[in-house]
Amino acid sequence: MYPVLIAAAVVAFDQIIKNILTKALASGPITVVKNFFNLVYVENYGIAFGMFKNKVMFFIVTNCIISVVMAFMIYKFRFKSIPVTVCLSLILGGAIGNLIDRIRLGYVIDYLSFTIFPPVFNLADSAIVVGAILLSLLLVFNKDISI
Repeated sequence: MYPVLIAAAVVAFDQIIKNILTKALASGPITVVKNFFNLVYVENYGIAFGMFKNKVMFFIVTNCIISVVMAFMIYKFRFKSIPVTVCLSLILGGAIGNLIDRIRLGYVIDYLSFTIFPPVFNLADSAIVVGAILLSLLLVFNKDISI
């Protein structure tokens, strides 16, 4: 049950934040930490870092396939490894959060902008990256986990 709650929480917070910030950023960016962190509104028609723009249907199909694979892997690992299941749940939640944008809008709303990291991203992207990095570390350093 906890994997569903984790993925659902990521999706819910991602969509709520995007909804709030879309309205709040209509009049322009908001500086959070001067010369370091801003909230901005960006319509991302591509994937990571804006690559492969305007391939909406390809991204929707690919995202659906990835989501199904993540759900299967969560099901497979739910009793074997809680840390792996948590990582997969973060990835699934992020994938679904961005999938909702692509289906509903044709693009993903990004809003987190750091001067030290040029690409603008969002909570769903963060969940995917954190889940993937932690999963990679688990697979590399934990010899008890086998796929």
